[in-house]
Order: sequence, then C-alpha cells, then structure tokens
Amino acid sequence: MSPANAAGAAGARDSRGAGDGVGARQDTSRAARKDEHVALARAQEIRRNDFDCVNPVHHALAACDVAAVDLSTRVGTFSWPVPFYINGMTGGTEATGKINRVLAIAAREVGVPMASGSASVALDDPSTASSFTVIREENPRGFVMGNIGVGRSGADARRVVELLEADALQLHLNAGQEIVMPEGEREFSGWRASVEEIVAQAGVPVIVKEVGFGISRETQRVLADLGVQVVDVGGVGGTDFARIENSRREAREYSYLDGFGQSAPLCLLEAEAESGLDLLASGGVRTPFDVVRALILGARAAGVARQFLELAIQGEAAAVAGLRSWRDQVRALLALLGVRTVSAARQCQVFITGELAERARLRGVDLESYARRGAAHTSLCHATDI
Repeated sequence: MSPANAAGAAGARDSRGAGDGVGARQDTSRAARKDEHVALARAQEIRRNDFDCVNPVHHALAACDVAAVDLSTRVGTFSWPVPFYINGMTGGTEATGKINRVLAIAAREVGVPMASGSASVALDDPSTASSFTVIREENPRGFVMGNIGVGRSGADARRVVELLEADALQLHLNAGQEIVMPEGEREFSGWRASVEEIVAQAGVPVIVKEVGFGISRETQRVLADLGVQVVDVGGVGGTDFARIENSRREAREYSYLDGFGQSAPLCLLEAEAESGLDLLASGGVRTPFDVVRALILGARAAGVARQFLELAIQGEAAAVAGLRSWRDQVRALLALLGVRTVSAARQCQVFITGELAERARLRGVDLESYARRGAAHTSLCHATDI
C-alpha cells in the first residue's frame, strides 16, 4: 500500500446498509468495521504511484532562503498555515477515538488542519460521538473539518458540523467502494441532489472529496455547477478501498478493480482553471516531496492519512515530531525550487513522464508547457506570488 491516502484508513462512507445512506438500517457490526478498515489499510503493501512521474526541473542557482518561504495557503475563504492537512480517517470506536485524540494534539501543536473520519455513525449511535468530539476538545482553536458521506440529508450534515464545531465539512463520494462493499449502496441516482442539498444546508463551506478513485474534469464541472467551491480530487495510489472491501468478500470476486480510477496528479493536470474551484490533492501522498509535487500541479494543499496514522499509533511525541518534520521539509523543498509562496509553486517547471504522461495526453493535456512554463526560473526566488 502507498503510505498515505486522502481517504484514510476508515474515513470512507459507510454504505446504506452500514448506516450512512438515506433510510439506513442499523448494523451492529459498524463499529467493528471501523477498526477492521484501519487494520486492512495498514496491511496494504507500499507501491509506486503517479507522484513518482512528477519531477520538477532543477535550477542550480534558483534556491532562496528557507526562512523566506511562506507556507500559508488560501483554501476557499480560509487561510491555512501549512499546505497539507490530516485527512479524514476514522472514528466510531474506542481505539479509533484514541487515534483521533493523538492526531488532534499533533494538529494543535503544529498548526495543521485536520478532518475527522465519517461521523455518520455518531449520528445514528450517539454513544460513539466522543471518538469524534475529542478532535475539537484537544484542538479548540484549530481548523477542523467534519466528514459525512453523500446520500445523507442536509440536516444530518449540519448535525455533524455542530457535533465537531467544524470550520468546514468534507463530503465524500465513494461509488467505487460501495460497489465492492458486501453491504454497500446500490442506488446512486440521488447523489447530485444530495450534494446540492448539503452544500446549501451545512452552514459551513463544503469540501467534496473522493476516497481514492479520483475526480475527473467532467465531475469537477458538475460540482462547480452544484455550488461547490473546494474539491479534494482524492485519487488512486494510496489506500485502495476497492481492495479493502473485496478482502471482506468470501470469493474475492472484485480483485480486477485493484487500482481502478484516476490518480490525484492526473486529476490536477486535467483540471480547468475556469471552473473556479480550489483544488486539494490526496491519495498516495507519501512524503513532503509529494506535497510539493501536488502544489506544483495546482493544488492549494495536500491531504495525508496513512503516514500520519502510523505516527499517531506511535504516540503523541512521534505524531508532533512527525508533523513538524513534514512542515520543515516542505518549506526546505520549496526553497530548493526557488519559490517563496505556495501559489508561486504553480509556475515551477516540471517533467511529467511515464504512464501519467500517457494518460494526461489522452485527456488533452499539453505536458510540454509544464516543462517550459514560468519566467526565467532564477528570478523565482524573488517572487512572493505568481
């Protein structure tokens, strides 16, 4: 498994049968499934992914002072102090509540935005609420995102926001997971209406995200038309929820869907500036270098799950030190590239190669322009915004 993923270890939407869709029935195994998802995600093997096909052009005299790099980034109407965040992972059990507590402490100490896992279980079973509310309790002034699955009502979305005192709401799409999940959803025709309703009624900005199958250019257009302003493209390359759900099936009959979908780099490359969307990138973000690669391709920030999950399991000290190290490495890498702001990274010249290049060209992306873009690169270290 690739060590990081936007969807996280157990943040994907429970199916209607598991209690997250409209008319959901109660399922006594839902809490156990949260812990099972964590274990299955951690067991997935590490793989290369499309971020390895994104490599900036090096200019030996372009580097700027590390201290001059401003890591703040604009996401919708918000300003975040760093261009990465703890993506929605888990919650709903005693064990996952402990994970959320450690992550919230680390987020507080380093100033990293954090999302909860899907909080629908807490709406249906209030006894699990503390595994989510611990995030705000430990991080009272930080940026917190709630999380709910498409198919729930606008009123439910508002309840999640109130439960976590959230600054924003992640609304996740996961048809690929639902199809493979043994007890998964089978009715998807109402999803567009659900997105529109939740955007209108959540009471905070809504960030629509995928759980690891990607959000195409065409879907980005639809979301913009539905009133969405921020999209996390959540691509393939990290935690594979089709594989996770298939491993829960006795016959393992959906193994051919391993790797299904588009990667975050491809979704960023084919995005259209005129959509007006602010894009976030997750799915296979394994290192601070992958964060920088995402910024170069146009993301406002990158979501990390698996790597931060592993830090949380090691304890508070490891989680705090790990997030600080990511922050410092991202700043150093941007200095190496000669850019002093997150937005300036979008002008870095970059090689797009391998299967990513092949697929991007089939989608009409002019890759040569990425290798030649920007002013004389040696001047970028003097830029504050491009």
